[in-house]
Order: sequence, then structure tokens, then C-alpha cells
Amino acid sequence: MGELCCPEGHCYPVVDGIPVLLLPESRATHQSTVHSLEEASERGLAPVDPLPERRGGIDPYVQEAVAATNGIMWKQRLGRLRSYPIPEAPLPRVAPGGIAFLDVGCNWGRWCIAAWRLGYSPVGIDVNLEAVRAAYRVAEQLGIEAGYVVADARHLPFLEDTFPIVFSYSVLQHFDKGDTRRALAEASRVLGRGGQVVIQMPNRYGLRCLYHQTRRGFRRAQAFEVRYWGPRELVSTFGRLIGPTRLSVDGYFSLNAQPSEAHQLPLQYRAVVRLSRGLQALSRRFPSLLHLADSLWVMAEKPRGAS
Repeated sequence: MGELCCPEGHCYPVVDGIPVLLLPESRATHQSTVHSLEEASERGLAPVDPLPERRGGIDPYVQEAVAATNGIMWKQRLGRLRSYPIPEAPLPRVAPGGIAFLDVGCNWGRWCIAAWRLGYSPVGIDVNLEAVRAAYRVAEQLGIEAGYVVADARHLPFLEDTFPIVFSYSVLQHFDKGDTRRALAEASRVLGRGGQVVIQMPNRYGLRCLYHQTRRGFRRAQAFEVRYWGPRELVSTFGRLIGPTRLSVDGYFSLNAQPSEAHQLPLQYRAVVRLSRGLQALSRRFPSLLHLADSLWVMAEKPRGAS
């Protein structure tokens, strides 16, 4: 099958068995969107090829992409991973297969794997066809049950009230704020009543965030550079578009270093992650420390009576 068509007659190409549900007329948020559309145009109507089988070792895509997905601390580990760096999702454990989990901007699927290990049924979307291919390979290799499609955060290809959890990490921070608001509105649309979004965002006042803003002269962000948000701005924006919102600390000195992965990092970076974790614990006793964190969890709940 080379196309996937909806009842309204809209058809989308299928490449290597993966639906490419992108809108060509929508402005791209990342260059990989253009590449995915180009490949879909060239191969979408060709016979479906099976995904390449991989029996051992770390997937080559992950070896090369880990610094982009897991943070600059991983640059020295490019091509040298011995196991997949899988984080711990900030979610409670649930009965296996009972709760659907949408990961917006999943790349090779590390957070989908983390959610599956807690009992969720993960679905990941990303605009990068190559990343989605890798996500399927890694899931098969690890025995993870997850689904992935190529799609845009601003145009989610799902019905209303589909997911109890909508998640995103180190993705919306790269969108301009108008696109972020559009993505949040879409997250609210597909989120079930009483459901929750859990999204990582950068804090404008974090120590390392201030350093990076200073380095670029506090100019307006360009292309896929990080956009920085203040805590009040996050609470106001998420509260208006989704529902009651609270913030918690994800980390200091980095936007995406996770303690569960730190054992694979060079020694100097392990120390940074340990210090971050200590400050995170301290922030629960002294909430004002949240304002100095570089990376924040934004958790917003959709009211049960919302439409």
C-alpha cells in the first residue's frame, strides 16, 4: 500500500510502511520536514519495503544523533554508545497497556520507551522520517510496543479526546512562540478531559539559559535556536490553552541531562548531573530555587468539562 486516505478523501504517502502525515503547505519548523516530504514525494507510491532488521548493537542513527536528542554533554559519546540512554519519565507507573501516551517530537523514541516501561501505550510523532525509521528499529530491537508516524506538532493527526497524556521534551522550546501556542492548542484538542500535558521548557532566568542568551546578545532566536520562557509566561500560556498549570524543576546547568542516563557520560558531566539532581531535591523544600532552574517541567490539566 502506497497511500493512506481518510474518509474525506485526503491521501498521504506511506514510505517503508510509515505514514507521512505532513501538510506540504504548512511552513516547516525544521529542515527535516522538507527532507521527509521530498522522500515521500519520490517514494510514497513505490512498493513498501520492510524496515531493516537489527539484532544487536546500538542503532547507527542513535549513535550519531544522541547529542542532538540528549544534549551537548553527549557529544563525546557520539559513535561510542554501549547501551541506549533511556530517561525516567516523570509519570506514575500504571497497569500495562491501559493508558495511551503521545510523545510529540519523539525522534528515535527514547521517551516512548521510558513510558512503555512504566506501563503506558506510547505513540510518537516526529517530522523526521529518518528518526521515525530509527524509532521503529530500536523498539523492535528492545521488544517495545510503540507506534510512530511522521507528523507535525501543529497539525496532530488524531481525533479529539484521544490521549490521557500528551508529552514533549526538548521540542517546543525550538519553535517560535506562535508555533508553540498552535502546538499547545493541538495538544489540548487531542487531550482527553481530565488528561494532562507534560512538557519540558527552558527557563529564561536559569543560570545557563542566561549565559546562552548573553552569548547571542539577547537577540531574537533564529531557525531552530532555543526560545526562552519565563515561569509566569509558561503558567499563563499553558493555563489559557490547556488548563490549570504547575511547574517543577527538571534540571540545572542543562536543558536535557537526565540522572538515569548519567552513568554513560564522561566523569565531569556526571558531577554536573549529580549537582543538578541535588538542587532539584532542594527546590522541593525551597520553591524559589525553581526560578534559577534551566529546565522546567510544565504540567497542565485539561478540565473535565472542557470541550
